Amino acid sequence: MTTIKDIAKVAGVSVTTVSRALNGYSDVSEKTRKKVESIAKELNYSPNTLARSLVMNKSKTIGLLISGLNQSSIKDNFTFEVLAGLNQYVGETDYDLVIFSTTSTKQREKTYSQLCRERKVDGAIISGIRTDDPYLKEVVESDIPCVLIDIPIHSNTVGYVTTDNVLGAKHGIQHLMELGHRNIAMINGHEYAFVSRQRLEGYFQAFEGSGMTINPNWIVNGDFDETKAEQKAIELLTKYPEITAIFCASDLMAMGVLRAAKQMNKQVPEDLSIVGYDDILLAAHITPSLTTIAQNKVQMGYEAAKLLINMLETDDAPHIITLPTELKVRETTKCLKPSF
Repeated sequence: MTTIKDIAKVAGVSVTTVSRALNGYSDVSEKTRKKVESIAKELNYSPNTLARSLVMNKSKTIGLLISGLNQSSIKDNFTFEVLAGLNQYVGETDYDLVIFSTTSTKQREKTYSQLCRERKVDGAIISGIRTDDPYLKEVVESDIPCVLIDIPIHSNTVGYVTTDNVLGAKHGIQHLMELGHRNIAMINGHEYAFVSRQRLEGYFQAFEGSGMTINPNWIVNGDFDETKAEQKAIELLTKYPEITAIFCASDLMAMGVLRAAKQMNKQVPEDLSIVGYDDILLAAHITPSLTTIAQNKVQMGYEAAKLLINMLETDDAPHIITLPTELKVRETTKCLKPSF
């Protein structure tokens, strides 16, 4: 196996120069660096990353910690799109990406810090964590650099990437109002999701100054679950037949509302308008296609990886990245038909 001593011998330089050239130190001239890299390639040199990590005290590896990964995650595709963005940015660097899924059982056995140190990652990106997750407090207090996705908390070692959930939800409700809807219900996620709080705030903000009142009984939680949202929609539409539109805090729940409307012989959008949130892959392909608030999940992953590696490579303090959302008008919303 080729070693840096072999490269040094062929290049006519010291072992130290080879090491510093391959590791990108600025005190090695560009000419020497290119010469060393060329010889290393010719000799099929493969660096001993474990030895290098021991010397530099860096593994050049970041972790993606996913909480709450389950069968429904396959349909909403959120995690995969975030992962695609992460992988895109990491692929442009000399870092590696490892994925570790966590469950409540694992969390009782290992702390966040233990998990990261066992996997020897320099920092972590966390997605899907709830406000009642035992890792959350520890993440903020840990000295391990971390970037959270869709969790607006930061500290000296924690940054986050999210979208403007308040404005996104507000635009969804305003779209319905512009179509003449006044009796607008909301199926939110759950009380332990940051995005649920923010999307509910957007719902409230849309009503401010509109002259319309909010009926608190029309706001229910569907736990980001398609079947539960279907049940909640049936309950709402049975008890309050005057509801003409439902805003859902996720596309999966909106799909549940579509099923509920079909069960109740309500035509969408003629009898009921529906707005979702996320713009998952299925949203544009179901019938009728779903009007939704799109957030760029791939970009969220890309920016999260970029932010974390910047934190690892520089002395810059962690910061916050908030990406815009976009209203995608499709076939589940239309002007409210006049009642005579």
